[in-house]
Amino acid sequence: SKDVTWLAPYGNEMTTEQWEDAQARCMGMLLDGRAQVSGVQRAGADATLLIVVNANHDPVSFTLPKVPHGISWSCRLDTTDPSIKGPQHLPFNKPYEVTGRSLVLFELQHTEVS
Repeated sequence: SKDVTWLAPYGNEMTTEQWEDAQARCMGMLLDGRAQVSGVQRAGADATLLIVVNANHDPVSFTLPKVPHGISWSCRLDTTDPSIKGPQHLPFNKPYEVTGRSLVLFELQHTEVS
């Protein structure tokens, strides 16, 4: 799997057109903790994180992507909401309201892989 995947607000991988869109001001960076850390053919064991940055003045609805071997997302940090404590279970494909000029960090909640 890829180490990093850049996502558009609909939760899909960014296209060339989206990269070239001067009006695009919100994107996500998916850091896949399952990516291989060496040449050995086995999955990594680090956390999978999603960082969403919104440079717009206005809020943007960002769709939380579905990720293999995960069950939900948990918001760990929202720069506009310091009250976030402990894991929440936010389902895949659910829009999350990202406030203008903010950053949000999510951690993938995993299923047990046998």
